[in-house]
Amino acid sequence: MSNRFHLAIEAGDLKTAVDFYVNVLGCTKHNSEFKYPDAWVDINFWGNELTLHKTEMKLPNERHDVDMGKVPVPHFGVHLDPSVFNKIKENIKKNNIQYLDEPYTRFKGKKEQQETFFIKDPHGNILELKTLNNS
Repeated sequence: MSNRFHLAIEAGDLKTAVDFYVNVLGCTKHNSEFKYPDAWVDINFWGNELTLHKTEMKLPNERHDVDMGKVPVPHFGVHLDPSVFNKIKENIKKNNIQYLDEPYTRFKGKKEQQETFFIKDPHGNILELKTLNNS
């Protein structure tokens, strides 16, 4: 049984998208040589396959009420080791990327306590990155 997922998303300009996912988030390209490099690229998204498709259209986003306020939807993300999570925060600062929602702690003092933040990739896809503080 596999616990990995595959997600294909609109990514705008592929060179810009790959630069963000590789140089800011620290992911790697999954397929360096393939038949359609101008159409799509696979990214190793912490063991999952994220396929970036070249597109022209920008993405709409909304906010929905949850336990700690309003979160952007749609979004996707990953639970990270604290050292990886902190390295990405350093890369965000170094690359002058604005947070959509700056890092904050949810469920403080509870088993599920986590630090989380939201950012947009260059095309407008929203990512939630988090690390569990009490795991």
